[in-house]
Amino acid sequence: MDHRPHAWGRPRDDVYGAYDASYMQPNHPVQHTQSPVVTGTSVVAMKFKDGVVIAADNLASYGSLARFTDVKRLRTFADTSVVGFGGDVSDMQYLDRHLTELAIDEAYSGATSSSSSPQQPTLNARNLHKYLSKLLYSRRSKFDPLWNHLLVAGLDEDKKPFLAAADLLGTTFTSPSLATGYGSMLAQPIMRRLVPDEAAVASVSRQEAVDCVQECMKVLFYRDARSLSTYSIAVITKEKGVELKEDEQLENQSWAFADRIKGYGTQTV
Repeated sequence: MDHRPHAWGRPRDDVYGAYDASYMQPNHPVQHTQSPVVTGTSVVAMKFKDGVVIAADNLASYGSLARFTDVKRLRTFADTSVVGFGGDVSDMQYLDRHLTELAIDEAYSGATSSSSSPQQPTLNARNLHKYLSKLLYSRRSKFDPLWNHLLVAGLDEDKKPFLAAADLLGTTFTSPSLATGYGSMLAQPIMRRLVPDEAAVASVSRQEAVDCVQECMKVLFYRDARSLSTYSIAVITKEKGVELKEDEQLENQSWAFADRIKGYGTQTV
């Protein structure tokens, strides 16, 4: 093989002869991403009486390799919303750049408003979720989907807590608690004990919601091989807007339960 940097992987011309480019099909169909490569795992979120709390760990896995340990998967928007990204990291970066351009446009249109006071951003959490779901559906309809599962948390037009999801097919749904990836199986039962329905949200305090989400992150670290103990967490409220903390660490971990796990290898009773 030719190991010189400009021709990595090609057979050496002086040994095998020049490559016959006629074997290549110049008019082959355009190919898109068939499956994600570098991915992020679960995003968990739940409502409480004054807002929404959302969290995601900082790991991006290259296949089954825990390769990148400082990837922030929570993105703030207009100080009223937070988008949590699960799935392909490159598509997450594309959406992040797109949201940055959108935020600049929103800020510019507000600053140039004809009224005496600057206009507030028109894209609240509900509108942002609808916009992203249409974008995902558009890409899916072109057979070039964005391989992401998004959670949009924030405040709606009435300054009430809002939480909704959108996947790579453009499918949308809302719930008092949501999770992507492995969290949809492990974290949702924990959060549903606290907020089984919309009526229960009014009785949940901020601290209870934060504690519940942190417990979910701990369970996911125990059970999900694609998770990390370092995570980001954001709380969105009407009074303080978006409070985002990055590089948080799980506390009070205990692996004592591991001795009780059965089902691997030869068992001795």
